[in-house]
Amino acid sequence: MKPLLIVLFALLSHVSPALSQDWALGGFDPVGYQSEGRAVPGRNDISTMWKGMIWHFASVENRAQFEADPRSFAPGLNGFCPVALSNGRREPGDPRHFVIIGQRVYLLRSDDDQRRFMQDPKSILMEARRVWASLK
Repeated sequence: MKPLLIVLFALLSHVSPALSQDWALGGFDPVGYQSEGRAVPGRNDISTMWKGMIWHFASVENRAQFEADPRSFAPGLNGFCPVALSNGRREPGDPRHFVIIGQRVYLLRSDDDQRRFMQDPKSILMEARRVWASLK
């Protein structure tokens, strides 16, 4: 095998599984946000497929809750950051940064966006929803 191919193979073998597969929420448990109030890592052996993505869970019970009503656990605005959307940009949120408004989880890009969002959640969310509707 040529040296360049060996190096390329070595680099690709260390790619995170979450990056190499269609993992929803980067492998975090969508039920954990509401039940634990934090981003809970899911397990590789407890997952389900929904909307073309693999969703991982910390427990079989969480998977059963999700499968009974996946829309109630999926992040709002399809996982895009409401702060970015309110500024006209369609940027994905980071599953480690989130807020829960009502019964809906919204992902934000950073701690800074989380602080900005919490300063005026109602108007930011209204504007983000308006922009989101125009992008659909």
